[in-house]
Amino acid sequence: MKPELITSQFIHMKRIVLFPVLLVATMLTISLYAQNTTNRSILPGSWMGKLSTNGIDLRLVFNLKLNDNDSLIATLDSPDQGAKNIPMGIVILDDKKLTIKAPALLGEYNGTITSDSTIDGTWTQRGASFTVNLKKLKAAFTVNRPQEPKPPFPYTSEDVTFINNKFNIKLAGTLTIPAGPGPFKAVIMITGSGAQNRNEELMGHKPFLVIADYLSRNGIAVLRYDDRGVGGSQGNYSEATSEDLATDAEAAFNYLKNNPKINQKEIGFIGHSEGGLIAPIVAASNHDIGFIVSLAGPGVTGLQIIIRQSQEIGRLSGEKENDIKESTETNKKLFAVLRKEKDNKKAEIKILALYKEILEKKKTSKEDTEKAVNQLKMTFGANTYTWFRYFIMTDPATYWKKVKCPVLALDGEKDLQVAANENLPAIEKTLKSSGNKSVKTVKLSELNHLFQHCKTGLPAEYSTIEETFSPEALKIINDWILAL
Repeated sequence: MKPELITSQFIHMKRIVLFPVLLVATMLTISLYAQNTTNRSILPGSWMGKLSTNGIDLRLVFNLKLNDNDSLIATLDSPDQGAKNIPMGIVILDDKKLTIKAPALLGEYNGTITSDSTIDGTWTQRGASFTVNLKKLKAAFTVNRPQEPKPPFPYTSEDVTFINNKFNIKLAGTLTIPAGPGPFKAVIMITGSGAQNRNEELMGHKPFLVIADYLSRNGIAVLRYDDRGVGGSQGNYSEATSEDLATDAEAAFNYLKNNPKINQKEIGFIGHSEGGLIAPIVAASNHDIGFIVSLAGPGVTGLQIIIRQSQEIGRLSGEKENDIKESTETNKKLFAVLRKEKDNKKAEIKILALYKEILEKKKTSKEDTEKAVNQLKMTFGANTYTWFRYFIMTDPATYWKKVKCPVLALDGEKDLQVAANENLPAIEKTLKSSGNKSVKTVKLSELNHLFQHCKTGLPAEYSTIEETFSPEALKIINDWILAL
């Protein structure tokens, strides 16, 4: 549910993108130039650094080259956010000082060349600054993702569109249908929090692509779609709550019901993280839903999830217990303002003022206070409040208790974002107490929130792991659906 704490380690449900480093709908093409030829000969090539915050490392790759006018031009890749070749603005070289403007991102990089292969510097964006030291790569950066499927495929794959009539928006996705006459069982995949494409692409992985390929090779049709405002889908994601997004998932369901190759009585959802909340929201009122697979979906309130995740990630990241306690208290105070004040602009003013007051009471320097408040505004500003307020105030049990279809709930033992020991029992208890007898929960050892085999479960590991999605989990999902 993409990812910032407010103080030191806040992470949303999955949205690992803690700040909009690369959230740009339109890129500007700007003329680039360089000053001073000193050190210019060593700069062409790819330079990679890590931006670390909230227990997460995001790799940034600046690609520099000389154009025909002997001026430096630059593009930026963020492989962990699935972004490549973002055009940068003016590149300025003044002896050992390098500046790369990024007007489309409201940021810039300022560095000092310390050797032929190293640049020490800072990435600044919207008032927040992060240390990003660069090392020159021997070749262009690539990630190894051995599970990503490659053609030819033993199933058909087509791009499709469907309409959410309630919001009057068109959504775009990909439908994979197994070979043969059908009709086939089908699943609709629902992403976690934050705007993502149909492959749920994050941290250099495409988990929904891997899952869809596996299921369709085994006789199950799969529809995966871009979130609102992403890829080919219309709409504004930032204005939507989980309840609003549930209408997108139901629109996908209604679309599949009209496909003659799909078994209308066996269409279900696979929801990851927040998607595991959206699925029961739909199924609570639509009893035609055939089944639900919840992947690290919530069983307790969003507030409980966020507080626990920030504590566990902070603890494993080496935070002191006193600091964790202090962060928790601060977050609860800020969330309380958000719950009470329904006007987002007014809430932002009150939250920033309260946070400044808290920092000043700690005798934080004026400079550090200003920096922290600016960073908070960037990562937890008014544009996030509509979704966030709904999430922290919603109890999934409200919907799970009304779900009558079969449910398979999976979570990783080392999931630090939606803890298995807290959420799986809550889902199971709610379903069974309301009379649903077709419930299966599985806690998978050594798996994290993305269902990767891991060492610690920390989000910082996500992008460094080559595995995209556990083969064991894939088999459990596939076998359970086929056995229904």
